[in-house]
Amino acid sequence: MSPVLEAQGLGRTLPGDPPVTLVRDVSFAVAPGTFTAITGPSGCGKSSLLYLLGMIDRPTEGALLLQGENVAELDGDARAQLRLEHFGFVFQFHFLLPEFTAIENVMLPMRRLAKLKPAEIEPRAMELLATMGLAGKETKTPDRLSGGERQRVAIARALANDPMLILGDEPTGNLDSVSSANVVDVFRMLAHEQQRAVVCVTHDLGIAAQADVRISMLDGRVVKVEEA
Repeated sequence: MSPVLEAQGLGRTLPGDPPVTLVRDVSFAVAPGTFTAITGPSGCGKSSLLYLLGMIDRPTEGALLLQGENVAELDGDARAQLRLEHFGFVFQFHFLLPEFTAIENVMLPMRRLAKLKPAEIEPRAMELLATMGLAGKETKTPDRLSGGERQRVAIARALANDPMLILGDEPTGNLDSVSSANVVDVFRMLAHEQQRAVVCVTHDLGIAAQADVRISMLDGRVVKVEEA
C-alpha cells in the first residue's frame, strides 16, 4: 500500500550563532491503517518532527511527500489548505473555544472548509460526537466536561473534515490513566477500522507499545523503527 506521508532526509535548523538543529536527516513512511508512535527523551525533537509532518513548520532540508507529492516548498496558503483538507491535529491541551459548546467546536472546521452544505454540518458533528461516546453532551461547554471528554471533543473536531492523517502531540499528557486508555483506543480504531494514518508523539512507553510502528528519536535523529 502506498504511503500517505513520507519524510525523505527531513531536517529543520534554526538560524543563530551557533545554529540549532531540531530535526536532522529523518526518513520514514506512514501507511494508511497504521498507528505510529514517536518516542524519545524530552528535547529529542519529537514535537519538532510532528510539526514538520503536519506542515505547521517548514523543513530546511529534505522532502515531505503527501500522497507522493513534495509539499515541503509550498507557500503558506497552499500548506494551510492542505492541512484543513487532509490533516487532523490533537494536542496535549485541547484548545477548545471555551465560549462554544462541544458541537459548535466540532462544526468550526467544517464551516471553514465549506465542502458540506450548511444543513449537513450539524448532523455530521452529532455523529462524530456520538462515535466518541459523547452523545447527549453536545450542548455542554468545555468547562462542563471532564478532561477525557474534552480531549474526545478535540478528536471529533480533528475528524470533522474527514482527514486521512491524524497527528497527536502528547494527546494523553494531561489525562488520567483511564482517559488515556480511552484516547489510545480511539486512535487504534481510527487506524484499524477507518484506515486512517495516525501518528502520535508520546513519552508514555505503555502507549507506544500499543502502536503498530514505534519510532525512537535521539538528538533530532530517528535511531530505531520497530514494527509490532
